[in-house]
Amino acid sequence: MTSLRAISRYLLASLMVFAGVMHFVRADFFLKVMPPYLPCHLELVYLSGVCEAVLGLLMLVPRYRRLASWGIIALLIAVFPVNLHVFQHQELIPAPPIVHWLRLPLQGILILMAYGQLPQTKTTSNTSGS
Repeated sequence: MTSLRAISRYLLASLMVFAGVMHFVRADFFLKVMPPYLPCHLELVYLSGVCEAVLGLLMLVPRYRRLASWGIIALLIAVFPVNLHVFQHQELIPAPPIVHWLRLPLQGILILMAYGQLPQTKTTSNTSGS
């Protein structure tokens, strides 16, 4: 099971760093999917890109893994309205409908992957004999 956690960790970290870098390389793509009700589109694209890349890197550092896990979970929840906006306005990203349908549950899978990286707490059973 440990190797599955490690594979999941490296996959999640890679996805986060890649997505973060893409916010700078293809800012135009991310700008066009921003909901109109959000202010400062370019700044939010860059901020989310920095957060994704940094959290992805921190996921690889054992000392910061807990922080990275909770940070990724919070970030994925925070950007979910953008994904919902894209789902509601599929013309923003021309793709087969299945891509838009799969994109929403993918966020949940990524959240579960981040949650799975949280340190496992050891539980002790109460054997006091009362």
